Amino acid sequence: MNGERTTEAAAGRNTLKKRLLRAIAVQTTAVAAAVHLLWAWPRLGSPPDARPYFFVAGSALAVAVAVATLRGGEYRRLYALGAGTLGTFLGGFLAWHGGDAAASLAAEPLAVVAVIVEVAGVVAFLALFRLAPPTSVVLERRHEGKSDGEEGGDGGGEGEDRTP
Repeated sequence: MNGERTTEAAAGRNTLKKRLLRAIAVQTTAVAAAVHLLWAWPRLGSPPDARPYFFVAGSALAVAVAVATLRGGEYRRLYALGAGTLGTFLGGFLAWHGGDAAASLAAEPLAVVAVIVEVAGVVAFLALFRLAPPTSVVLERRHEGKSDGEEGGDGGGEGEDRTP
């Protein structure tokens, strides 16, 4: 089992399983951010409630994590940040509503959507975390890719053959 995980991590960022999990993570994070903005935007003027301001900040962080997940490398820290951001939304909901969380879910359709996509997103980010190689391996691959590109650009026709 450990050998299978090592093989999967060494296979790179673009295996089918990782692409699917990345797509789920990005989409659920974007939907969670949108839901929180939809809830928070009309309530930004109410001073006694701090939640709208936290929701706007959390949504901005969630969008940044989604973009970095889509465009960046396989960084475990990024996946942990994604799971933590969505998990904080979930934990905050439970902490705010306490024992009335189930009743609050029943009364608020946006909350139901948020909880569903947040749970799915946390699962996807944790799966990506488990499948990703250690950060040192990713940085080593990145360094090797840069040195290969520098060698191909200096001498001859290798660099031109790879360019579409």
